[in-house]
Amino acid sequence: METREVKVGEVGVGGKNPIRLQSMTTTDTMDIEGTVQQSIRMIDAGCELVRLTAPSKKEAQALEPIKTELKAQGYDQPLVADIHFTPNAAEIAADYVEKVRVNPGNYADKKKFEEIEYSDESYAAELERIEERFTPLVLKCKRLGRAMRIGTNHGSLSDRIMSRYGDTPLGMVESAMEFIRICEKHDYRQLVVSMKASNTQVMVQAYRLVVANMAKEEMNYPLHLGVTEAGEAEDGRIKSAVGIGTLLEDGIGDTVRVSLTEAPEAEIPVARKLVERYENGRRDSVEEVEIPIDPFSYKRRSTEKVLNVGGKNPPRVIADFSKRESITAANLFALGYQYSVPLDKWNIGDQACDFVYVAGQEVDFETPGTLGIIQDFKEGKTVSNRDRHYLSCNLDSYSACPKEGLHFLFLGETEVDKVLAQVIHADTVLILSTEKDHAMATLRAGFFKIINAGLTNPIVIQRSYSELDAETFMLHSSTDLGGLLLDGLGDGVMLSAKGVGDKKINETAFGILQATRTRISKTEYISCPSCGRTLFDLQETTAIIRSRTSHLKGIKIGIMGCIVNGPGEMADADYGYVGTGVGKITLYKEKEVVKRNVPSEEAVDELIELIKEHGDWVASPD
Repeated sequence: METREVKVGEVGVGGKNPIRLQSMTTTDTMDIEGTVQQSIRMIDAGCELVRLTAPSKKEAQALEPIKTELKAQGYDQPLVADIHFTPNAAEIAADYVEKVRVNPGNYADKKKFEEIEYSDESYAAELERIEERFTPLVLKCKRLGRAMRIGTNHGSLSDRIMSRYGDTPLGMVESAMEFIRICEKHDYRQLVVSMKASNTQVMVQAYRLVVANMAKEEMNYPLHLGVTEAGEAEDGRIKSAVGIGTLLEDGIGDTVRVSLTEAPEAEIPVARKLVERYENGRRDSVEEVEIPIDPFSYKRRSTEKVLNVGGKNPPRVIADFSKRESITAANLFALGYQYSVPLDKWNIGDQACDFVYVAGQEVDFETPGTLGIIQDFKEGKTVSNRDRHYLSCNLDSYSACPKEGLHFLFLGETEVDKVLAQVIHADTVLILSTEKDHAMATLRAGFFKIINAGLTNPIVIQRSYSELDAETFMLHSSTDLGGLLLDGLGDGVMLSAKGVGDKKINETAFGILQATRTRISKTEYISCPSCGRTLFDLQETTAIIRSRTSHLKGIKIGIMGCIVNGPGEMADADYGYVGTGVGKITLYKEKEVVKRNVPSEEAVDELIELIKEHGDWVASPD
């Protein structure tokens, strides 16, 4: 997507500029020295835009000495004021910073989580009230040459938007478009737009939809990308890469923030690894193919069921042991299978892979009953499905391979047209791969061709990577596979990477499926990255909650530092832990407040009691 350039101070965003990296301070903005020092650490790490929270007029006024001190120490990077509920603070902040971020759901709109019936007249009256309150900031930013981000958040849509559009990507988009139209009415166009959500499916759909809707109204504002409340460690990185990487592959995105529950300077190297693949272009070019799916909603591709692949089964995970010289029972430990010698049985974890591809190797030990072994076809070779041993082949040997027992056909992207020219048995699982660096667009085109040809065989997505560090592998594979899964494409995943351990590869595969909401294998933590509004130590608290609840497979727990996005984000969580005062926590069941002002030293225990009360607690296996 070609966007217009917006100047944030001396930094250009959009147009022909590189993708900009940014993060947000976690200090109390009133702590001038602490905020300055943290900002310097962020800038030294490569942060090009520094965002600071300004929840009230006093924090907005504190931006002046922060700006002055940074300049005195030789730092002139643009500052961004993050505003939610206080229009007066935004107007003060505009005097001191190069950009102001406003959230349409919070800024001069009502958010009491009430269902209100609006007539067209009453809806229009609310818009007039919002325009009257928002216009002074628009005019001031225009006069001072300030930029503005219209930043919609899935968790903080107003009652008005929710009542008319529901909790949907369309509601997110319309929330932003209302504010953009007010800006354009006053000929103010120094705008950046964002559509953040913690649910990657909602996030990607909303960004795609806002691009389409802006195009209809002849707008081309740059996009700021981010998965909000992505979490920490590997989960946060995978989730961020699934959402942000998918859009970058679509050609969408001009500036990026990876929202991790970690120090803000730790976000920048992750963001850099995500965007550096696009320094020489967005993605590899692919041929035009008719699009048989709706990119603005999720619907899984309908396929035949082969073995336990396809149909209504969740996507399967295939481990690639084809490069091993030998395979032993101990090798399966990294794949989620633990053999107990005293009990003479296999213990199977929640992230145990479904198949192992062994190429020409023989497996001479008794394998777990849930694990399938895929071996290459050789002339005269047969296997028994009852023993969970299956044959694989490539296109050259497909016709020679006996139909009985054949279930896996390896298919490179250049062979898609060839395979469509012959009869493919209904009991064949296709394994689609590409050697291109930017895999998603190429593989998606292959999927589209197969769908358009009417084939309903299950398709496994396969990617092999040359030597990468573990973090880069996670980010690249999450980008390459995540977008396909978000589009409903893929009945399984198969990853390999030189230099990355089997355990990390297996965990990444399951992490991608979890982040795309296509297969749930563990507890999910919707954890915000902290900011100056946060009322407790988010990193420490998240670690404590994780240590006591990580065995609750399929449960989503929201951990929010403050009330700004808390209640709304609870719509995507089963339980919520939200800071509402110094040393005070409010607990939620979905969007409903259950307990208010719980002392923080008791809050984790109370959260666990709440989970037990609703029947979602199971004893830890440890």
